[in-house]
Amino acid sequence: QVQLVESGGGLVQPGGSLRLSCAASGSIFSINAMGWYRQAPGKQRELVALITSGGGTNYADSVNGRFTISRGNAKNTVYLEMKSLRPEDTAVYYCYARTVVGISATAYWGQGTQVTVSS
Repeated sequence: QVQLVESGGGLVQPGGSLRLSCAASGSIFSINAMGWYRQAPGKQRELVALITSGGGTNYADSVNGRFTISRGNAKNTVYLEMKSLRPEDTAVYYCYARTVVGISATAYWGQGTQVTVSS
C-alpha cells in the first residue's frame, strides 16, 4: 500500500506560478513512476506529467514547456512546478504513483488539490 499526500494548490492569476508537492509513504520501494493528473469539471481525468524511477519524464502537450516535474532527493516526493498558468489549467490535480511487484501493477491516487487560475 502507498499513501499520497498533496499540497500546494490554490488561486493564482493568469500568467502566475504554483508549485505542487506530493509525498509518498508506505511501500515506496515498489514505486516505479510518480506523476500528476488533473480533472476539470465535466471532463475526464488526464495525464499532466509523469516521472519514472529512472528519471524519464512525459508531459501532456498542453503543459509542455510550462510545467516541470521533478523528484526529491529521497525519491518518495514529487513536485510539479507550474508557470505561465492559464484559466484552462484550472482543475483538481491528483498525485499518482504506480507500483510494480512481479507482473502486477497498481495505481495509487492522492486526495486531490484544487488549482484555480482566474483574475
